[in-house]
Amino acid sequence: MTESTARKTERSEKEHKAHVLTLPLADTRVDREPHTYERWLVTKLMNMAGSPSVRFRLWNGDVIEPQHHEASFTLHLKDPKALYSLVANPNLAFGDLYAAGRLDVEGDLPDLMETLYRAVHAAREKWPRWLDALWKNHNPRSTGIAEAKENIHHHYDLGNEFYQLWLDQAEMQYTCAYYEEPELTLEQAQLAKLEHVCRKLRLRPGMTVVEAGCGWGGLARYMARNYGVKVHSYNISREQLAYARQESKRQGLDKLITYVEDDYRNIDGQYDAFVSIGMLEHVGKENYPALSELIKRSLKPDGIALLHSIGRNRPMLMNAWIEKRIFPGAYPPSIGEFMEICEHGDFSVLDVENLRLHYAQTLTHWMERFEANRDTIADMYDEHFTRAWRLYLAGSIAAFRAGSLQLFQVVFTHGGNNQLPRNRRHLYTFPAAPEEA
Repeated sequence: MTESTARKTERSEKEHKAHVLTLPLADTRVDREPHTYERWLVTKLMNMAGSPSVRFRLWNGDVIEPQHHEASFTLHLKDPKALYSLVANPNLAFGDLYAAGRLDVEGDLPDLMETLYRAVHAAREKWPRWLDALWKNHNPRSTGIAEAKENIHHHYDLGNEFYQLWLDQAEMQYTCAYYEEPELTLEQAQLAKLEHVCRKLRLRPGMTVVEAGCGWGGLARYMARNYGVKVHSYNISREQLAYARQESKRQGLDKLITYVEDDYRNIDGQYDAFVSIGMLEHVGKENYPALSELIKRSLKPDGIALLHSIGRNRPMLMNAWIEKRIFPGAYPPSIGEFMEICEHGDFSVLDVENLRLHYAQTLTHWMERFEANRDTIADMYDEHFTRAWRLYLAGSIAAFRAGSLQLFQVVFTHGGNNQLPRNRRHLYTFPAAPEEA
């Protein structure tokens, strides 16, 4: 038995079937010609999508060219039902069809997705109301305490080995890096992000920090190792916590860091700093008032809080396919919704930074590593899973490039706190990124 086969055998049948993305590819054999109305449907779909520079190749090989542009990409529909699914709800169907092998792409996948996003964004203002209702994304699933654990399990407990194949090797950061110089490596940029966050929090030795949602624990280790602070990090992903605790002990930091397997809503005590990197997307807008109150009671009078989250320019639901298949319960807030957290707690906002293009570059680096390990990932799971995640990464790159998604870092404190810096000099006294990583 090979090592890869042994890995598959170790995954129980229940675990393998539990994930919606581990499915066999579809049988796409079709032996009939497209009907005239099916060709019309393709043309109508292209027009409604803003006439992007995309051609369609149908299941019999026939090609339908765009009406107003020379084609830069080709979408290959493998069967008639794929066409009907795409017309009925492209927000959900595109991802399902691509993952199942019923839709293929000729051309650079992130570039294609960016082209589609930009075209649809411009076209949707002219859509009839019935079409907007038909193609509307659904509301995210509940993020209550019980549901949140299942949501996190779905995405983050896929196995540490999977994420190690394409995340940075320094601290396993699954959030936006900070490319203060464009030529930085992924490892350098992720360490620069951690340093940037620490400077914004104005950390000093002996301080106490609470972290809501710690991922694989990299920020906690960085804060303890480089700033000598004591950290309490909360997480409900067992896979991530196992890695975090192992690394903390290996690096001799376990006396400064306590990794807590619990929901962020159960944070107790008062701290000099409150930080959350990449968790707000999973909180749910209905829980923002409770989060605000939690931060308010957890933060000492002169404490500083930082929230780092994917966001929007205006309120908008998450893409239906990503919410259903990849990130259940996800909702990236607009900057206005973000500010509701600060307003509810009567906080003073000190700094807002948008790292949108930094996230596009981060995702590009992730996708490069994912592609380099594609065969290994397919062997660990299957081709359906691999295609789904490939599309997820490509679509995310496109969303940040096109401005469909933003990345906000917001720093705030109690309204009456006067122990504040008068400028931002402390953020830029020397480069945040290490020379090597």
